[in-house]
Amino acid sequence: MARYTAANCKLCRREGEKLFLKGARCYTDKCGVERRKFAPGQHGQNMRRKVSAYGIQLREKQKIRRTYGVLEKQFHNYYVHADRKVGITGENLIQMLELRLDNIVYRLGFAPSRKSARQLIRHRHILINGGIVDIPSYQVKPNELIKIKDKSKNLELVHSALKEVGRGDDIGWIRLNKAALEGELLEIPKRSEIPLTANEQLVVELYSK
Repeated sequence: MARYTAANCKLCRREGEKLFLKGARCYTDKCGVERRKFAPGQHGQNMRRKVSAYGIQLREKQKIRRTYGVLEKQFHNYYVHADRKVGITGENLIQMLELRLDNIVYRLGFAPSRKSARQLIRHRHILINGGIVDIPSYQVKPNELIKIKDKSKNLELVHSALKEVGRGDDIGWIRLNKAALEGELLEIPKRSEIPLTANEQLVVELYSK
């Protein structure tokens, strides 16, 4: 299975902002964006050329894709499905990415990053409504209960993530029970409720050409 294996900090530096790909490290002065505020590569410090409209659209697409950790083909498939759904295509796209199981596990604070959340899921540590789900791209539905498996409740990764990063409490569309290590998707979030600084309309314009 294809996956990105190079340094995650380079992705953040290329987009010029934190994508929170390395968990707690992103909140410290060790963050790559904080230490090197320029794009990676030989000419990173000298990139001052004017960016075209296409370039701006491409960067926005890459930022969203890298934030959620999906490959190019996967991302395009999400766009196709979003375009077919009723509603605003850009909002549909972000909602579908946000409802991925790996993202929900990350939002609940059970993992320090989406990459770590995918590892938890693939290693069969996550239950949905009492059954094991090991597919990171699974689309979580409202009222489904996401829970850490009983045999996995002592995982240091989970407890350190809840302690050091501590998400879940400030997101209104999910319910988190830290004591029971479980959470629930209360409703499909509106775009305004999703903590993502991106302009998805530029992605729609890019794919509409």
